[in-house]
Amino acid sequence: MKKEFQLTKQGVAELKAELAELKVKLVEVIDNIRTARDQGDLKENAEYHAAKEDQERLDSRMAEVTHILANAEIVKRSSTSSVGIGNSVSVKLGRKIVTYHIVDSVEANPAESKISDQSPIGKALLGKKVGDTAEINLPAGKTKVEIQEIK
Repeated sequence: MKKEFQLTKQGVAELKAELAELKVKLVEVIDNIRTARDQGDLKENAEYHAAKEDQERLDSRMAEVTHILANAEIVKRSSTSSVGIGNSVSVKLGRKIVTYHIVDSVEANPAESKISDQSPIGKALLGKKVGDTAEINLPAGKTKVEIQEIK
């Protein structure tokens, strides 16, 4: 049975680290709630309400991360014959060579060149081989890239 999320080893490690950090923050927020509750009237206690909102936000993110980890499959991408999740792909974009790391949408982080397999770039690159040309539909229009290397 195929899992809901396909993550790299690094992505799983990052989510586990985030979950550990969230648990530490939750302990701090619970302490803040306790301190605010001791101040008396809760109706007009801004610290109490802010801490409760923080608790809800942390609980929600912890549940989300736990769900992702429980339903994740670690991608073991060793094939470099064609682009898939887990590969790094170098493409020629104009005169520049740009490298993207193809990942599941959960791991995507464009600032780190981690591109979702569901993004326009990811969709255009999936299944391509070195030397292939991919046409990418971007908001600014269509552009073509040539696959230079797959790792």
